[in-house]
Amino acid sequence: MPFQILLNLILALIWVLLNNSWDLVTFSIGYVLGFLLIFALRRFLPYSFYGQKIVAVVKLLLLFLKELILSSISVIKQIIKPDLDIRPGIFAFETQLKSDWEITTLACLISLTPGTLTVSVTPDKSILYIHAIDIPDAEQTIAQIKDSFEQAIMEVSR
Repeated sequence: MPFQILLNLILALIWVLLNNSWDLVTFSIGYVLGFLLIFALRRFLPYSFYGQKIVAVVKLLLLFLKELILSSISVIKQIIKPDLDIRPGIFAFETQLKSDWEITTLACLISLTPGTLTVSVTPDKSILYIHAIDIPDAEQTIAQIKDSFEQAIMEVSR
């Protein structure tokens, strides 16, 4: 992937040199043309096309923003209610993620959403202990994290 990004930047620079115009518009056109050229030649390159990873990163960011907004609304509703009917607790989340980067990203995304906090990670990095402000059903919460954050992180990193 870094090779393809570097190749794309070199193609954009060649475009700028061929047009003899040193402005951002010319560079952007060259970058887009290089992107399309690399996409067309993706079968001949040793790694998968880096545009797929960019799309996966954007999906992860949008997923995080959606979860951030929904959990913020949920926490605000709990704060505004006159009576407190929450069931806080800690549950174990068994993850399929393996690398330190993947596990750290998952732990940070969980901790950054209001109402949840990653408390601990086991030494073998297979289980995260997560505190939630309201857990009506731990299995449903685990399934939601697996289907959203964990899946999106795997798309980005693998």
